[in-house]
Amino acid sequence: MVFSGLPGLTGARRHRLLGGTIALPMMLAALASCGTAPNDTFDLTAVSTPVSTTASARNRQLLVADPSALKALDSEQILVRLSGSEVQYLSKSQWSDKLTRVVQSKLVEAFEDTGRLGGVGKPGQGLAIDYQLISDVRAFEIATGGDDRGVVEISVKLLNDRNGSVKAQKVFRAEAPSSGGSSSAYVAALDQAFGRVTSEIVAWTLQEL
Repeated sequence: MVFSGLPGLTGARRHRLLGGTIALPMMLAALASCGTAPNDTFDLTAVSTPVSTTASARNRQLLVADPSALKALDSEQILVRLSGSEVQYLSKSQWSDKLTRVVQSKLVEAFEDTGRLGGVGKPGQGLAIDYQLISDVRAFEIATGGDDRGVVEISVKLLNDRNGSVKAQKVFRAEAPSSGGSSSAYVAALDQAFGRVTSEIVAWTLQEL
């Protein structure tokens, strides 16, 4: 099933985008008639570049809290931004889980892989927490127009769990060009941008601890 009528898109690109903000009842009815062909499912890598610091915090335990995000981002759908205010979703493609859960899991993996913390985990895992990493996913999208690219922006705060004070905060952003117009090329661009952001978040956190 192909949805047409998306402004500014032609040919193959129109076939890959599913409108996420217009004519929802009509689209749901159309989806019902399309059968049950499975979506392509994509995951992210934990980090794509080495951590650029020698800092260590082996006497600290870090909780990676559940990230927050706007509803448009906090789902399994892959966001494509057509303009400043118009967004759609990549057709027949999805993340392996809700985006915020994927981001959280990969951040935990990236911290664990450094071997420079006394402990790192998610809520409910019984850590004797020293600090919490609070994150807000501000952008995680394919930006179109001219050159298609993956854009990732995450705001983080380092919270002292002993007294509730914010030790430091920073916004991390990266962009990576897409090598083509396929779903896999789009996701690869997002993965590359996320890898850069992850690496910077890990290095910054270790320095601040």
